[in-house]
Amino acid sequence: MTRRIVRTVVQTAVAAVFTLVLIFFLDRNYRVLPNALHEYLPSHHTGFVITDIAIKKCSSINVFSSCKLDPAVWFRIEKDLYLRKGLVSSAYLHIQRKRESDLTPDDRVIIDITVGRRNPAAAEAKASAGGRGGRDAHDDGDFANEPWEARPGGIWIKRSNRRGVSDSKKAVTGIDVLFGDDAVEARPGWAITGTPLLLDTGSSIPVPQLTVRRGPPPPEVPKPVPRIQDNGRFKIMQLADLHLNTGVGKCRDALPVDWNGGNCEADKRTLDFVARILEDEKPNLVVLSGDQVNADHAPDAPTAIFKYAQLLIEHKVPYVSIFGNHDDENTMSRPAQMQIIESLPYSLSTAGPPDIDGVGNYYIEILARGSSGHSAITVYLLDSHAYSPDERRYKGYDWIKQSQIDWFRNTAQSLKKPHKEYTHHHMDIAFIHIPLPEYTLPNLTLVGAWREPSTAPAFNSGFYNALVDEGVLMVSCGHDHVNEYCGLSRKDDGSPALWMCHAGAAGFAGYAGYGGFHRKIRIFDFDMNEGRITTWKRVEWGDDVNKKIDELIIVDAGKVVAPVQE
Repeated sequence: MTRRIVRTVVQTAVAAVFTLVLIFFLDRNYRVLPNALHEYLPSHHTGFVITDIAIKKCSSINVFSSCKLDPAVWFRIEKDLYLRKGLVSSAYLHIQRKRESDLTPDDRVIIDITVGRRNPAAAEAKASAGGRGGRDAHDDGDFANEPWEARPGGIWIKRSNRRGVSDSKKAVTGIDVLFGDDAVEARPGWAITGTPLLLDTGSSIPVPQLTVRRGPPPPEVPKPVPRIQDNGRFKIMQLADLHLNTGVGKCRDALPVDWNGGNCEADKRTLDFVARILEDEKPNLVVLSGDQVNADHAPDAPTAIFKYAQLLIEHKVPYVSIFGNHDDENTMSRPAQMQIIESLPYSLSTAGPPDIDGVGNYYIEILARGSSGHSAITVYLLDSHAYSPDERRYKGYDWIKQSQIDWFRNTAQSLKKPHKEYTHHHMDIAFIHIPLPEYTLPNLTLVGAWREPSTAPAFNSGFYNALVDEGVLMVSCGHDHVNEYCGLSRKDDGSPALWMCHAGAAGFAGYAGYGGFHRKIRIFDFDMNEGRITTWKRVEWGDDVNKKIDELIIVDAGKVVAPVQE
């Protein structure tokens, strides 16, 4: 009797498993289960798939024209393909998208997309005649019989309603637009189609380029954990004022004047400089200290952001960023930019607490060597905002707000106890964009070139005092492009208080001039064995390109120290 019961149970279980497998197979190919049930069934991705694409043009001199399609059917990508620079024309990309669970048997999913003047079918036929079986770089053969369909702007799409097409790795699940021949993608799973959209934008407007994500969104990339190297060293590279553009950008005040025959493309020269120093110095962390995006010359901020991000990702270097006064000027807002930056590989940037002023007030911990969980270095990053909110009383630039100072003090106090668990000298440092009023003190000990008056805010909110009170050893900024000095302030008894450094500027689209300034990148080298911080600069051009310029020990045995020559 017992054996019969066991046999019956086993047979029933096998039959149930077979039935479930059959149902899932049939549903995958014929959608036999209701849509409501699909919400609870696993799928390769739960996001959208793209079913159609269109470009809608309009004219500012035609009151009856519109750049919008029916919003109940179409989703508009909010980027003017003319970058708001068209004489009278604007154009916007629209897509139709559906969730996988909402697809009907008649819905056709885009499984290939390209841009060109000719129907890609001709190239496929030629490839087939050449013995390649009709397969090319766009098609793996699974959907070879689907026709190419023309859309405005030279877009060609291939669609399919085959069962399970939405689960295919070829299904298009995201479409965006970047701009310029030099545009790059930094988002995992995304790729530029390779040929700009065919629009009459003219030579003065960076060309729009389609970028596409296929298949399910890739899993979130784990964030790197910065850690002191086994030899006790850690190196930070500060990139100040990159001023990257939408398009290649134009060099300003570039030396030598006859460089490359006078053909100086700002972004290429900037990024080549950064790449060289990355390879020479091999930093463990990069700090982007503001004005990465070049204001009016970067109407599409993601295009500029992806340029530096792709370079750092390629070199596998963790990075953090804060904003300058130009990053969100006439372009994407700071919260929107930070949301993108946070999602990129190797980025440790965060928006920070939402209840204090600014976007990007946060800190990161550099852990001790080995497998230790103790912090060895704390890096504070704060948003120094942009322009004065009270221009009548305080002309010029904004200042660190009281809510930020309170956050910094509270955070620093809360970290003191765990920091004491580190057996060597724990060190606190900070980065901002706009210099503090104390950068203008007349009795600073300067090492490095001072070339222009400081543009520190006219109102002093007291952040300098908070830094000194909480034991921060060094703060470094950007903003004043051609200032490249470190200045030592003193306490009332004359002892060293705080080093305040300028990084110079790395970007060729920002101003320079002021007596032959060459673009610079500042390096901070930490020797945790000695509790020492040494800083120097690297230059883009000239006789000193292979030298450490103004090399200076600013911290020794965990304490701020004066220059040796004193």
